[in-house]
Amino acid sequence: MTDQHKENNTTHFGFRTVDKNKKADMVADIFDSVSAKYDLMNDLMSFGIHRLWKRFTIESSAVRPGQKILDLAGGTGDFTAKFSRMAGEKGEVILADINSSMLMIGREKIRNQGRINNIHYVQANAESLPFCDNYFDCITFAFGLRNVTEKEKALSSILRVLKPGGRLLVLEFSAPVFPWLRKIYDVYSFHVLPKMGKIVAQDEQSYRYLAESIRMHPDQDTLKLMMMNAGFEQVTYSNLTGGIVALHRGFKF
Repeated sequence: MTDQHKENNTTHFGFRTVDKNKKADMVADIFDSVSAKYDLMNDLMSFGIHRLWKRFTIESSAVRPGQKILDLAGGTGDFTAKFSRMAGEKGEVILADINSSMLMIGREKIRNQGRINNIHYVQANAESLPFCDNYFDCITFAFGLRNVTEKEKALSSILRVLKPGGRLLVLEFSAPVFPWLRKIYDVYSFHVLPKMGKIVAQDEQSYRYLAESIRMHPDQDTLKLMMMNAGFEQVTYSNLTGGIVALHRGFKF
């Protein structure tokens, strides 16, 4: 086997190099481990700021009554619950996640809120979405793209199921734009965050992977180019909290 062939069959899992065929299962193990404390850890890790990132994303979605929305890597359903109200009775919202543990928690959380009429739950891989062509008006992909093995395949799959005129919103950790913030963020990510995971979620290793996966994810301009290469148009991004997180927008025409 040539070195090039070997390279094509491997990918990164945090800072480790692993077989591409194994990454999805390894990511699944991470989320099986953290799913029960996922919402609590989000609040603690971001000091609650993740709620502002999500609010900005929802405001950028321009979702209207009667539309079809896909909340991809929807996890515990924060976006789905909001979109359910925005789409109304004639709309449709699908919470999709590759991880069954996260999907189950999201479904129970939303049902406890009493929002079930226009919501469906689908276990799905972003690289090969099980939906019809030109189906969704809006797709959100929040904090999930960095865990995907073949990001280009996922973006192409998303483009296929979007309607002409539909939009994709990718909310993801990114690269801080200020050197001083980058230094603080590195200390927090690699020293504070894993310890927090150990204390709260009894899982230090999963939160060490989280920090590593963020560093391995494409930066703002690289992701913008990837979306354009996949066929999205009018691709822009907004840096949030100094670039710790970025919201990328792209349209299908």
